[in-house]
Amino acid sequence: MMLRYALQTVRDRKAGFLGAFVALLCAAALITACGTLLETGLRGKIATERYAATPVVVSADQNVHETTVKVKKGDPQKVKTKHKAKPVAERAWLPAATVDTVRSVPGVERAVPELGFQAVPLVRAPGGAKPSYGHAWTSAVLTPFTLAEGRAPQGGDEVVIDRELAARAGLKPGAPLTVQATGEPKTYTVSGIAQTARGDLARQNALFFGDAEAQRLAARDGQVTAIGVLPAPGTDPDELAGRLRQALAGTAEGAGAQVAVGDARGPVEFLDAAGARIKLVSMGGAMGGTSLLVAILVVVGTFALSVQQRYRELALLRAIAATPRQLRRMIGREALVVGLAAGVAGALTGLPLAAWLHGRFVVSGVVPANLERTAGIFPMFAAVGASLLGAWAAARITGRRIARIRPAEALAEAAVERGRPAWIRIAIGVLLLAGGVVLVAVLSALRTEPASTPVTFLAVVVFAGAVSLLGPLLVRGATALLAGPLRLAGPGGHLATANLRGNATRMASAVTPLALLIGMTCTVLFITPTLGNAARAQARDGVRAGWVLAAQGPGVTGGAAERIRRTPGVTAATEIVQTSVRVGLVKYGAQGVTPAGLTRTWDPGVTSGSLDGFGEKSVAVSELAADQLGLKPGSPLRLALGDGTPVTLTVSAVYARGLGFGDLTLPHDLVAAHVDNPLASSVLVAAEPGTGREQLAAAVGAFPGVGVLSARDADAVRAQRQQAGAEINLLAMGLVLAFTAIAVVNTLAMSTSERLREFAMLRLAGAKRRQVLRMLRAEALAVVLIGAVLGSGIALAVLTAFSVGMTGAAAPAVLPVVYVGVVGVAGLLALAATALPGRVALRVPPVEVATSR
Repeated sequence: MMLRYALQTVRDRKAGFLGAFVALLCAAALITACGTLLETGLRGKIATERYAATPVVVSADQNVHETTVKVKKGDPQKVKTKHKAKPVAERAWLPAATVDTVRSVPGVERAVPELGFQAVPLVRAPGGAKPSYGHAWTSAVLTPFTLAEGRAPQGGDEVVIDRELAARAGLKPGAPLTVQATGEPKTYTVSGIAQTARGDLARQNALFFGDAEAQRLAARDGQVTAIGVLPAPGTDPDELAGRLRQALAGTAEGAGAQVAVGDARGPVEFLDAAGARIKLVSMGGAMGGTSLLVAILVVVGTFALSVQQRYRELALLRAIAATPRQLRRMIGREALVVGLAAGVAGALTGLPLAAWLHGRFVVSGVVPANLERTAGIFPMFAAVGASLLGAWAAARITGRRIARIRPAEALAEAAVERGRPAWIRIAIGVLLLAGGVVLVAVLSALRTEPASTPVTFLAVVVFAGAVSLLGPLLVRGATALLAGPLRLAGPGGHLATANLRGNATRMASAVTPLALLIGMTCTVLFITPTLGNAARAQARDGVRAGWVLAAQGPGVTGGAAERIRRTPGVTAATEIVQTSVRVGLVKYGAQGVTPAGLTRTWDPGVTSGSLDGFGEKSVAVSELAADQLGLKPGSPLRLALGDGTPVTLTVSAVYARGLGFGDLTLPHDLVAAHVDNPLASSVLVAAEPGTGREQLAAAVGAFPGVGVLSARDADAVRAQRQQAGAEINLLAMGLVLAFTAIAVVNTLAMSTSERLREFAMLRLAGAKRRQVLRMLRAEALAVVLIGAVLGSGIALAVLTAFSVGMTGAAAPAVLPVVYVGVVGVAGLLALAATALPGRVALRVPPVEVATSR
């Protein structure tokens, strides 16, 4: 019977359940989209391009490993062994001797060594340039590339290019082409144009050199990128892979080598795609977790408002002998009906939303295009299940009191709102407030971005939850402060004050999503500038050089740096190469610097030790790294370089400006020998007074793409990179913010549209239509003001704690224009969501409303 009554109630009160439906639909769409991204990171395929015709690929291990052994206290027989692995930042290479081992395995028809290195053609061509890689012509068979025009490269001055690059740059056989690889630029003659039967490569351009020239350009003597294995006819690739693993495991040069077949070849070719999967899992999980918490908060608030609007109906059911159990079952089944419909619709809506979000990540460069998006059914089922469970739980929680109290009390509460929220609600609200304070305290002690970011957004949601539960008390307190200014608005202000005071619970349901919207938006928008501005300030204070060499291409070559050092008036030039290293399994940002004249161009704020004598076996570390690793000057530090090569260095100095320069600073030549791009990202140039930009630019004029920037110009470039990072953060959290904005509109529209009888009574009592609208505007402005104060307070507390932990100073970067824009947009949404339903409600004649059932 309760199910039939629930279906009838939903059918007859479509408008009343519309708000809950919209909230659940948005929540389900958000969960589906985030779940799809998470599933893509876990199961998405990475298609291979270069190894398309190579069934088996042998490569070096691209991970660092750590094994821990724990013996149970009191029982030495019980030993627990854990093995963990983390990917390295740069490509690890194989010893060239591994090729002979692979060739000797039965079933191998041909083993082709592959050399892959950056090779950027310095041409001006329309369209977006793709990454370009150089290879030896003998490895063209791995795709396979075949000549469409011309001939194979002969000697060290010829190159074969792929068809797409030739068409885009307008090159023909015989044309000159300057290529920037891992060393100085060199001009080659295009000897041929190659193509594949499958068409142009989607993610890269390929340039092929003679074997000796490719070996020189790769600058990895005695090493190969990978080995392409072509099986003998009739040999199964999987069986051959097993034999290869067994053969390689028994040799010194092959120990740790990885053998890939099928879909596993893609991650071998595209290390960035494999890293993007990890990033996508992290982003999808963070977005999904935050979305789920926000959805719970919004859905519970929406159902609370929906049940509150039906107090009269539910009280009458109690008065005609409906038992508490029957009422709870009816409310629960109504919620299940709405949750099922909204969950299915939201899951279907979430699929195109996930496709759009994935596409935006691809355009932004966060996710490579060849990481195929997975559109499985698991996120959809999870979204429907979450909608059903969330709707049922929210309805049961919000309908708990009306179903439990006696019929007479129910009728009384339906007529007049309770003077004070239930004690359990206040107690939970206080607990959430205390939990938010604890999270803020924890956040102020976190000093790494991966650890602090999830705590930051969790703190915002927890504080918003406290606002939701303590909202009626906060609204009454705020109303007492706003009563004077509101009365200045005339009769409409008096009515607004009375409504705020007498219907605090209803008003609080509108304040909560507004506070969450403003708090979350400000946190998302200002978290990156807070960290970025501190890093830029440290970089500005730490760069002593007045000039910086920067390149439009892959980097500044050693020849350009040496030329600038010999320029009259230049006192020092420091080349900088960026990378990341691992100490154990922990990843640290690092840079390599040339030691000569280092202290004349760079001041990282040394707090202990000295940079004097910084050499090939030295490392300088930030205070954060020193604290985490227990280091001091003279301590040995064992780490894995960018390509996983282990090395032990001696700490020479500890410095304070780790945000601006990374946590570890190593010798330039050591870093450059173990990264994919050994060219300097920048060169700091210290010069005598009177040495100007024109003189320095003339010195490096022969090096294509190298320019001279002042220290101020270099800081502006860093600011542009910071802005790009902020846009990615906004894109990642944009769906959550959009959902919260929809919740603001939805809640206010529900709250206003259900006041039809109230408006009619005011009209019949003599209030004019204009006065009622003025009352609504005054209420909306008061709600916006309360929500803005609470949301701003939440964001300020969280951002201040983040700033203290990450930068050591309570200096969050709040951009005034952006902040005013956030509050302004939230206010416009609130006013529109109040005014439009109010105008529609006032079109109905008051007598007709008063006499209706």
